Amino acid sequence: MTTPSHPHKRQLRGSVVSTAMSKTASVRIDRRVTHAKYGKMYTVSRTFLVHDPKSLAKVGDVIAFEECRPLSKQKRWRYLETLVHAEA
Repeated sequence: MTTPSHPHKRQLRGSVVSTAMSKTASVRIDRRVTHAKYGKMYTVSRTFLVHDPKSLAKVGDVIAFEECRPLSKQKRWRYLETLVHAEA
């Protein structure tokens, strides 16, 4: 993984769900949670807008990204690298 520019920045990894925006990828992170009362497992997902200036991320890729200064109203994450390429 690429070394972060600042050691205290959070780094996350998730799958790309959309690249329709210019220089931006929409990335989803899923996690499995157990319901406190009923014990059933369910999926909680969260979506992040990631700045990808060279448009290297493709739909289905698993990418690594880190937090950065606000780049737009909702974009606060910067693309680092592609970990797993999507199957064609």
